[in-house]
Amino acid sequence: MDYVSALVPPVVMAVLFIGVIRVIVKTQGGANKAKEDAVVDAALARAEGARQASPKADA
Repeated sequence: MDYVSALVPPVVMAVLFIGVIRVIVKTQGGANKAKEDAVVDAALARAEGARQASPKADA
C-alpha cells in the first residue's frame, strides 16, 4: 500500500493542473475577449499619455 500513498499526491496535482489549464483555455477568446482587449488598450493609452505628459528626466 506504500505505492498507493506515493502515487496519490502526483495524481491529485496532475488532475488539478489539467483543470487549471482547461479553465485558462476556455476563458481565452469568446465574448470576454473584446472587453478584456478594451481594458488593456485603455490602460496602455493611459500609460502612454502619462509618459508623454511627464518631462524627460534623462535630458
